[in-house]
Amino acid sequence: MSKPKIMHLDNLSLHSMLNEDSELIPLMTPEDEEIINKESVPEVLAILPLRNTVLFPGVVIPITAGRDTSIQLIKDANKGDKVIGVVAQKNEDVEEPGLKDIHTTGVVAQILRVLKMPDGNTTVIIQGKKRFEIDAVIQDKPYLKATVKEAVDDRSAENEKEFNAIIDSIKEQALEVIKENPMLPSEASFAIKNIKSNSFLVNFISSNMDLSVANKQVILEKDNLKERALLALKNLNKELQKLKLRNDIQSKTREDLDQQQREYYLHQQLKTIQEELGGASNDEELEEMRVKAKTKKWSKEVGETFEKEINRLKRMNPQAAEYGVQRSYLELLLELPWGIYSEDKFDLKHATKVLDRDHFGLEKVKERIIEHLAVLKLKGDMKSPIICLYGPPGVGKTSLGKSVAESLGRKYVRMSLGGLRDEAEIRGHRKTYIGAMPGRLIQNLKKAGTSNPVFVLDEIDKLGQSHQGDPSSAMLEVLDPEQNEEFYDNYLEVGYDLSKVLFIATANNLGQIPWALRDRMEIINVSGYTIEEKLEIAKRHLLPKQLKEHGLSNEHLKLGKKQLEVIVEGYTRESGVRGLEKQIAKVVRFAAKSIALEEAYDIAVSSEKVEDILGTPRFRDKFENNDVAGVVTGLAWTSVGGDILFIESILSKGKGALSITGNLGTVMKESATIAMKYIKSNAEAFGIKPELLEKYDVHIHVPEGATPKDGPSAGITMLTSLVSSYTQRKIKNKLAMTGEITLRGKVLPVGGIKEKILAAKRANIKEIILCKDNEKDILEIKESYLKGLKFHYVTDMHEVIDIALTKQKVKNAKKLA
Repeated sequence: MSKPKIMHLDNLSLHSMLNEDSELIPLMTPEDEEIINKESVPEVLAILPLRNTVLFPGVVIPITAGRDTSIQLIKDANKGDKVIGVVAQKNEDVEEPGLKDIHTTGVVAQILRVLKMPDGNTTVIIQGKKRFEIDAVIQDKPYLKATVKEAVDDRSAENEKEFNAIIDSIKEQALEVIKENPMLPSEASFAIKNIKSNSFLVNFISSNMDLSVANKQVILEKDNLKERALLALKNLNKELQKLKLRNDIQSKTREDLDQQQREYYLHQQLKTIQEELGGASNDEELEEMRVKAKTKKWSKEVGETFEKEINRLKRMNPQAAEYGVQRSYLELLLELPWGIYSEDKFDLKHATKVLDRDHFGLEKVKERIIEHLAVLKLKGDMKSPIICLYGPPGVGKTSLGKSVAESLGRKYVRMSLGGLRDEAEIRGHRKTYIGAMPGRLIQNLKKAGTSNPVFVLDEIDKLGQSHQGDPSSAMLEVLDPEQNEEFYDNYLEVGYDLSKVLFIATANNLGQIPWALRDRMEIINVSGYTIEEKLEIAKRHLLPKQLKEHGLSNEHLKLGKKQLEVIVEGYTRESGVRGLEKQIAKVVRFAAKSIALEEAYDIAVSSEKVEDILGTPRFRDKFENNDVAGVVTGLAWTSVGGDILFIESILSKGKGALSITGNLGTVMKESATIAMKYIKSNAEAFGIKPELLEKYDVHIHVPEGATPKDGPSAGITMLTSLVSSYTQRKIKNKLAMTGEITLRGKVLPVGGIKEKILAAKRANIKEIILCKDNEKDILEIKESYLKGLKFHYVTDMHEVIDIALTKQKVKNAKKLA
């Protein structure tokens, strides 16, 4: 049972019953009941809908009316016969209920008193009379009016022993409820004992029980008084059992209730209050999660995990710290795109146009993407490959991902791995830890909203290691097409399918990628650009981009091919175009400044003006002449592309000692030692007097000593330099070389050929000596890259010397004796 309530028709607020000073006594005597039974039900009644209560015959309740229509109805009725019809709303949220929004069975009510409250609302005290049923609504405005007929009570069982026993049971259980519930006043027992009318007792108990409007309405609609009494007894018995159970639990746990249990109990009470007030409860939110889960295309295992975890959340105290963690976990499960895939576009011509529009060159990469699309189109489904683009900075590896995503019609996701040291960034933390989060892979997939985006793993060669684990080892499962169907994230704790994700990794140096990780990827070399390609890229992409970023257009600045070539050759020395873009940006800023200051300037910038803006060219023709013995041009590969370097050697009187300088690594020093030993064992074949090797010390130096250098590819260059110094013969003009040597004088192949060739072209080299086995690398390079170059393919050092050294002595040749 519950306390009597004042029902607010608008905001659902509940008030207590009239205070102790009230003269109203909500009881009805048998005489009063007899008078009511003799009264007839009017044919037409003004209908007053109640939001959250049900009026029963004979019961007196106070109601606070706030709706304009309700206030008007009460005013009009109070001026007249003070009789109205009261019905319950089906949905308490409806502001202006019509016939479909109210129950058709209600109670005729007599207005006993109308009070004007200080807050402007009207409180009316009404007493139920007889039940009625609505026939038809005859008026909608300003309030409902309807024709009604009396709902006659069936009192045939009123004198039966069984009915009297039911009434006695109702009285006993009602008194027990009042005793068990400390919230009910003791005066309520007095009221129950003094009710003489059986029908009024049933109505009074039903009205004050803690039941929903729907359940109360079911009781009201029972015509048979015995059935109504049985239903009331059944609900009263339930309420009594709940009270006894609650009190029993309280008595057992009262001594050891700690703060957390107390908070939980208070929260449960607060939840009940919220439900009474119409607010959302935690149960409703959990139910919303369950409804959302039904739309997910996840596996049976994930569904079972979700159900298990949501049941666990339901048992948790919402005030506990673990509650928020558990809820976040369930929200992640619901937000991940399980089984959601964007549809691939199979228009290969369109894909080719997109790739060609955004990137100049990069034929191998474009070809691989078109192949992937072609297979998808024919087969319909396949595991996405793991592609690794490696090459120098600034050649467009990262930006290529966006173009690939657009050409495939997929979402684009980028994750930078540079400097990443914590394995948990990949695999996530276990959710038992405070502040636990899923790994960045899962987070990015949630953000993408699909399970098959183009996922760029930027700078994969720069993954670090620390005491927090090895992220590169954590990537092994991610980048293995045979394993990533069930990628395990520590936070998620269930497998997630990554096999449809198109991973594109980027790297500058393959040597820094662990071999196990490198083995899982398809390596595609993105080499540097020729001068011609750089000019095209600058014209098509870089200049328009910088003009747009600086708020200018083609009408404000024009850079011709010749001026762009000046910038490329004089101010950049790189494989990519990042430095070139910076220099173009300087020229564009010059135009922007002139416009802002309203200064006159030439829209078509001349080559001389380029030098005025950018300063003196930083790079000139790096190649040196062949007038000095022992100076040989070598080709080197660096992390930023190809470059040329000079090997210098000089002889000084001594005892045949070898000195090496130039900040060289171990491998490069070993190459110098091998070259020296080979010359000593084959001196006469090179025209060198053996005694010279014992009379002169040799010093080998590689300029730009501040730059670390290493690798075996300078072997033939060092040997050529030493032979030139000992014989004082000229080196062939505009010649460069690269290759490794052995103690037997064999020339071995080296890598980075394309980058080295581009560096040679930048330095105006005309002839290049390579190992015979490197010829296959040359055949894979576009003919435009090789224009103006002559290649000599060799297998041993004698061939190198025959090609590189002329018969002519250098000027001012040193006399060796």
